[in-house]
Amino acid sequence: MKAFVFPGQGAQFVGMGKDLYEQNEKARELFDKANDVLGFKITDIMFEGTADELKQTKVTQPAVFLHSVISALCMGDEFQPAMVAGHSLGELSALVAAGALTFEDGLRLVHARAMAMQKCCEAQPGTMAAIIALPDEVVEQVCREVSTDESVVIPANYNCPGQLVISGHVEAVNAACEKLKAAGAKRALVLPVSGAFHSPLMQAAKDELAAAIEQTEFKTPLCPVYQNVDALPHTDPAEIKANLMAQLTGSVRWTKSVQNMIADGATDFTECGPGKALQGMIAKISRDVTVHGITC
Repeated sequence: MKAFVFPGQGAQFVGMGKDLYEQNEKARELFDKANDVLGFKITDIMFEGTADELKQTKVTQPAVFLHSVISALCMGDEFQPAMVAGHSLGELSALVAAGALTFEDGLRLVHARAMAMQKCCEAQPGTMAAIIALPDEVVEQVCREVSTDESVVIPANYNCPGQLVISGHVEAVNAACEKLKAAGAKRALVLPVSGAFHSPLMQAAKDELAAAIEQTEFKTPLCPVYQNVDALPHTDPAEIKANLMAQLTGSVRWTKSVQNMIADGATDFTECGPGKALQGMIAKISRDVTVHGITC
């Protein structure tokens, strides 16, 4: 069975989508429509901008979303997923590709998500750190020991065995990193981000995005969508909306999502979008499946 997966923020690069735009009429139409929906020419920044311009929150998330969704939609009959999933931002890409959201509504939600997260980061500074080569249980325990009511750190992204990202207040993340190094972590690397994504510090962004989600029509997807917050397959629009609302403050359970997809019959994973991050994670989760990207 074929599974299609969609990457999150961080996979962007200058020039992304340019070949698609130049070589595929459908891609051109969708990129041009995106410029209209967003109210600025995101294609200029994606194709010819600078890395700093592409790092702007209002650009980064829509850019990754557009590259991912348009890549999938331009596959034509080859895009026949038995199941889909997306990592963080990529969950919205997966929902559009699977028909639960229209292209325009998905893009509007991505833009709303990006702006809400940016405002939240400015109002409530935080950070994240990648913890390498420790069991999840050890990281979870240290986070519990370090966290207080005023200074929180939690496991945010369960990417693959031996790779977990923590998130929270700067002081708590730094304290957790020191304890995790002492516990044997190969690396405890603070990431160059301005916010504590997928943690309680994103509550204001969650509330703002939830309002936008509530006003958006969701349809039954053409296949199950394995969602970040519980790693389970969903097809009911109401459940999908609720899980999407919970995502900004909840952990991304990517390892378990992929394991559940495999348990449910997935043997072939295709990453739709820029980069190869998910391919690397899936390969570490299981050696018994085929993993690749797409070119179109």
